[in-house]
Amino acid sequence: MLDESLTYLRTSDDWVQTVLIGGLLSLLGVLILPAILVAGYLVRVLRGTMHGDDVPPRFDDWGPLAGDGVRAVVIAFVYGVVPGLLVAATAAAGALIAGPGPRSGLLVGGVVLVGGLFALIAGLLAAYVVPAAVANYAERGSLRAGFAVDDLRPVLSSGTYATAWLLAFALLVGAGIVAGALNAVPVLGTLVGAFLSFYAAVAAYYVVGHAWGDVRGLTLHDDEDGGVGAESTTA
Repeated sequence: MLDESLTYLRTSDDWVQTVLIGGLLSLLGVLILPAILVAGYLVRVLRGTMHGDDVPPRFDDWGPLAGDGVRAVVIAFVYGVVPGLLVAATAAAGALIAGPGPRSGLLVGGVVLVGGLFALIAGLLAAYVVPAAVANYAERGSLRAGFAVDDLRPVLSSGTYATAWLLAFALLVGAGIVAGALNAVPVLGTLVGAFLSFYAAVAAYYVVGHAWGDVRGLTLHDDEDGGVGAESTTA
């Protein structure tokens, strides 16, 4: 699966164009809209691969692409609220109890340590759930599907998804390490890092898409004639 994920984009005749567009959008992600378009593309990767379609999607039909991206971002944001609140609460508690003297320092350190640990655990749980939640949206075409516990539970508890998530996580971490090393060359590192990050994200979602399809028992025919995998702008 690792080899297939890394060569997935290159199976398309338009792969250079796709990587160029994806890398540029990733580079401009701070402007929000480009990041939404990248998220929409990753939804398309999930939608295709979960049904066994290993032909990489294109950057086209920008309206539906943006719609998919917005919904994916909303899903990720909702799941990220709890970790975010824990971080904010930890920082606020540390600021409130801070004061002169060694005891205050020890107390602040303890609060930060415990709060940070809970925030880390919550963040990892959110990172584990989000790809599956977005995959369920990609399959069903409804934003509500991103929070459908009955759909998500059997996938999240499966060894197939857990293994795929670990591989996807490793791909993203590996790309992040390389991108960080490249930042030693200021401008060039930033540029190459953006393209590398996009390529790794596509490979990661390829792995997740196949795992989702395997656990759910999806086939290519499930995506035909406006089926469950068809693109939708349904809320």
